[in-house]
Amino acid sequence: MSTQEISKNFKNVEEKELHPISGGLMLILVLAMYAAAIGLAVYGGVTIEVGKNGILGGILIAGGIILLITAFIFSCGFHILKPNEELVMTFFGKYYGTIKKDGYYFVNPFVSEYNPASGAMQQTFELTSGSGEIVKNSAAVAQTTRKKISTKTQTLKNDKQKVNDVLGNPIIIGSVVIWRVAEPTKAVFNVENYKEFLSIQCDSVIRNIARMYPYDNMEDEADEKSLRGSSQEIAESMRKELQEKVIEAGLEIKEVRITNLAYSDEIAAAMLQRQQAVAIIAARQKIVEGAVSMVKMAIDQLGEEEIVVLDEERKAAMVSNLLVVLCGNKDAQPIVNSGSIY
Repeated sequence: MSTQEISKNFKNVEEKELHPISGGLMLILVLAMYAAAIGLAVYGGVTIEVGKNGILGGILIAGGIILLITAFIFSCGFHILKPNEELVMTFFGKYYGTIKKDGYYFVNPFVSEYNPASGAMQQTFELTSGSGEIVKNSAAVAQTTRKKISTKTQTLKNDKQKVNDVLGNPIIIGSVVIWRVAEPTKAVFNVENYKEFLSIQCDSVIRNIARMYPYDNMEDEADEKSLRGSSQEIAESMRKELQEKVIEAGLEIKEVRITNLAYSDEIAAAMLQRQQAVAIIAARQKIVEGAVSMVKMAIDQLGEEEIVVLDEERKAAMVSNLLVVLCGNKDAQPIVNSGSIY
């Protein structure tokens, strides 16, 4: 299923881009309102003090107070957005719109910023591995009090966790996710906390994919994918599955990289011995192939040049001796035969 089809299955709030007026012009107006309010209040007080008209002075003071309150309310409508930042606004609980361009703006002062992920403290998630061990992941939510939503590329470091591969071997795996907020409106309305949501989904995907492959290929399964030998392909599979899971939250997964991969401590020594045994067998196989080729070449040259004429029994003895010399781990100790070989 494509990401477009998955996106249609969710009831998302339709994004509406706001185009607010310039904050610079409104700032001049608000400053003028503050000055006028102070002027009215002062003039009204002077009018009452000199006794010219107490009612007029009271009206002027009241007008100055009202204008001062109005200017203060208008002061709450200024917002500054930096590059690669967006701001989702709500009006008495309803979606009002999203400011997508950087700049200094003025919007309805009764409109509030909305970002449920702001103010979230760093959390530590405890996950239980296949062997029952508690694995902690503290790479989830960073502390922030900003209501603005950053659309910059970010990194989520998934701490090491213990997982059983397809063969049941416990392994330690860690990863890093390169991601960004692609649709801020979905990020704030479709999930409670998109950073925490991403972290938990990342843990789930890594565990699910790691269980589908062996850590390393067996000798008779060289064509199958493994976590160690096909890390790039498996990381791409992780990226695609994670993208499908977080598309509801308006997130874009750019890349998933496996940063740590190793056998768990309880089987690491045994697996190391197995790898050493495989390497020794492969090396011995190459040595035997080379020794057989050299023995054949020696016998053929001796026969062609008629240096020594050997019967089948002598050839068998010569082959045996040459193989021992060529395949042995230690240097051969030659014995000089001063008599006849017959």
